[in-house]
Amino acid sequence: MISRRGFLGVLGGVGLAVAGCAETAGQGLTSALRLPEPFRVPLPVPKTARPVRPGHYEVVQRAAKVEIIPGTTTEVWGYGGTFPGPTFDLRRGSRTTIRVRNELPVPTSTHLHGGVTPPESDGYPTDLVVARGRGAGPPVGGHVHQARWTLHEEARDYVYPLDQRAATLWYHDHRMDFTAPQVWRGLAGFALVRDEEEDALPLPRGDREVPLMICDRAFEEDGSFRYPSVDPSLRVTAGVEEAYMEGVEGDVILVNGAPWPVMEVDAARYRLRLLNASNARRYRLELTPGGRFTQIGSDAGLLAAPVPHRTITIAPGERFDVVVDFADYPVGAEVTLVNTFGTGPARNVMRFRVARRAADDSAIPRRLSRTVPAAAKPVATRVFDFRRTGAAWTINGRSYRPGVPLARPRLGTTEVWRFTSDFHHPVHVHLAHFQVLSRNGRAPAATDAGWKDTVDVRPYEVVEVLVRFEGYRGLYMIHCHNLEHEDMAMMADFEIV
Repeated sequence: MISRRGFLGVLGGVGLAVAGCAETAGQGLTSALRLPEPFRVPLPVPKTARPVRPGHYEVVQRAAKVEIIPGTTTEVWGYGGTFPGPTFDLRRGSRTTIRVRNELPVPTSTHLHGGVTPPESDGYPTDLVVARGRGAGPPVGGHVHQARWTLHEEARDYVYPLDQRAATLWYHDHRMDFTAPQVWRGLAGFALVRDEEEDALPLPRGDREVPLMICDRAFEEDGSFRYPSVDPSLRVTAGVEEAYMEGVEGDVILVNGAPWPVMEVDAARYRLRLLNASNARRYRLELTPGGRFTQIGSDAGLLAAPVPHRTITIAPGERFDVVVDFADYPVGAEVTLVNTFGTGPARNVMRFRVARRAADDSAIPRRLSRTVPAAAKPVATRVFDFRRTGAAWTINGRSYRPGVPLARPRLGTTEVWRFTSDFHHPVHVHLAHFQVLSRNGRAPAATDAGWKDTVDVRPYEVVEVLVRFEGYRGLYMIHCHNLEHEDMAMMADFEIV
C-alpha cells in the first residue's frame, strides 16, 4: 500500500493536475451489495421534531436498524435513530434549546450549519458529548496531543437564539478527526428557520414544500455502510485509508435516506429545499427531459429577487431553495433530477411523476425580500490558502491548531476574505455569512447569489467573499467541508473580538 506521504506527493503532482480538469472531488467506493433499480422507492420526508415544552427539544443519538436498500437492513447512527434526523421547524427570534443525548459508542459534537449561534453552542470539534460511563479519558484522535477537550457526560444543551433571517439550515456531527465517518453513518438532519417576511409570500407550502437531503453512500454485502476506515470501530485510529484522502464518494445516491427515490407530484409549483449533505461529492443538478429551477434562496435566506437556472452546481454543505413548476409538464410525465457530473448509478438522483392536475394558488413574487442585509465597506482583506502542504491538507500552510486563531475580526465589521486552492474545497465559515464578490477576478456565477456560509472553491481558483461578523464574540471556525479534508486538519479558528 502506498504511504500517506507518498500518496499526497503523487496528489500534489499529476493527481492535482488531473483534478483541475475533473468535476469529481473524491475517490469512488463500489458497493458489494446488489443495488436496486432506481425510482422504485417512494421519497420519504423526515418527521418534524416536537418540543417537550415550549422552546425545548430533546433528541437521542443512537444506533438503529433501518431499511435503506430494499430487502436489507443497515445500522445507522442517527438523531432519534433515523437518517436523516428529525427536521426542526423553528421561528426567528424564538430562543430554542435542544438537548442532545448521546447513546453511541463514540463522542459527538453537534454543529448547526448556518446558525448564528453563541460559541459555546456552535459545536466546536473538541467540545464533546460522551455516553454515560465513557468519559474517563480524552477521545483518541489525530490531534489529541494538541487539543483541549471539553467532555459532557451523556447529554448537553445547545442553545440557539435564532436571531437570523428565515433560511434552510442543517445540523450534523462535528467531532474532530471523525466528522466524515460519523456523518456517513447518519448523523445529520434539517433545521428550518421561518419568519414573518417569508410567511407573507405566496410560495408553495404544506405538502408542496419539500426538504431534499442529497448524499451518496456505498454498502457492504450485508447491507451495512461501506467506508474506508482504518479501524472499523472508529474509536482508535483517526482518518481514512490513504487512497481516499481526497474524499470519499459512494455509488448510491440517497435523497432523504432513500436510494434514487420517486415522488408523485401535482401539476403545480413545488418548493424544493436542496441540501448537499455528501462527504465529498459535488453535483450538477438538471431536470430531464428539460425544465427550470427558480432559485428563491441561498444558504443564509431569501434572495432579493428570484434567479432562474437550467443547472445548479452544489458542493458539500451548500443549500439551494428553489421552486419547480410541474404544471410545465403533461400529466403522466416523468421528470428526472440528474447529476450531470456523475456516471453510471451516480448520474441519477430522483424522479418526479406528475400525477394529476390540481389547483395552485402559489406564486413567485418578483421581489422576495426587502430585508436582505446591505453590504458594508470592508475594513480589512485576509487570505486563506487551502492546499496540500507536505503530507497534509492545510490552511495557510498549517494543519489545525485548536484554540490558535488565524484571524481576529471585530464584531460588527465586514472584511474581504480571499480563498485560494489547489483542489476542490467547499469552504464553510461558522457564524459569519458572506457574499461572493468574484471568481478569478471576474463576476461570480449566477448560482453564487445571496448571502452564504459555504462556497465552492474549485482547483486553482481565487474566490473573494465579503464576510459580515455579526452575532457574538468568541472562537469560531473556517474549514473545508469536504469532510475527509476536514478530518485531515484542513480547519482553522478565528476569534471575533
